[in-house]
Amino acid sequence: MALDQLRIASRRSQLAMVQTNWVKGELEKACPNMDISVEAMATQGDKILDVALAKIGDKGLFTKELEAQMLVDRADIAVHSLKDLPTNLPEGLMLGCITKREDPADALVVNEKFKEHQLNSLPEGSIVGTSSLRRLAQLRYHYPHLIFKDVRGNVITRLEKLDAGNYDCLILAAAGLSRLGFGDRIHQLIPSDISLHAVGQGALGIECVQGKEDVLDIIKVLEHQETSQRCLAERSFLRELEGGCQVPIGVNSKLEGEKLILTGMVASLDGQKLIRDKASGSRSSPEKIGIDLANALKAQGAMEILEDIFKEARK
Repeated sequence: MALDQLRIASRRSQLAMVQTNWVKGELEKACPNMDISVEAMATQGDKILDVALAKIGDKGLFTKELEAQMLVDRADIAVHSLKDLPTNLPEGLMLGCITKREDPADALVVNEKFKEHQLNSLPEGSIVGTSSLRRLAQLRYHYPHLIFKDVRGNVITRLEKLDAGNYDCLILAAAGLSRLGFGDRIHQLIPSDISLHAVGQGALGIECVQGKEDVLDIIKVLEHQETSQRCLAERSFLRELEGGCQVPIGVNSKLEGEKLILTGMVASLDGQKLIRDKASGSRSSPEKIGIDLANALKAQGAMEILEDIFKEARK
């Protein structure tokens, strides 16, 4: 029997709702006779705003509540920023679809008084706001003269803090700024030789229950093959290193014909150590490329760097 309704679980944040409503709209175009509803809720990551993400752990921080709704049959799918979705999912759930990626780059957003500067010309002691250990480690490596401060809250809240002078600049995902209509605040797209982006950044992941082929058939209309292949390679790399989104692991991926090239990075939080390498192979075997790259970095000491970070986090 054909499915006549689809229930979507989503975070309640403004960005999450923009993304979820885009998915809802695209599915309504593909299935005009289907009743599609959205159930929005706050996740643990949305509720804890006074503690740095790295201090509270990150596995499922923005996803567990949505996944619980699917496991008790109160939702059919959940829409995530793919970078927030752990690489190992709960039993019974699967990543059913990866949508076309927005620009995955990190972006520099500046206070008005720094509008004449690029990242490489910021004065010594400039205060840079970021909640990402990945960005922190890479930028400390390249720009040790800058001061880095944690910043929490949604994108609008962070921009308000920036404009109030609490920070001189922020590092945010270009995709999130664009989706919220703040593309004009992007002062500089940070090149990948300075900051490799988060795994899955810029793409949406649609999670669903395993075995529900009717649901899978519906959401597959949003699958973007090139993005999917690139992100599967990135997620495989992260999974093999046993890292989450709150560890300093960065990636960049690109396709050249039938070849997929994956660049990856692991860095220490103080910016003193940074290991970077690349691997390539057939785009039809993206996960193998991710594993190959992870093994190359392990051979260069990546696990020792990550273990030191995990030890520090457990203190």
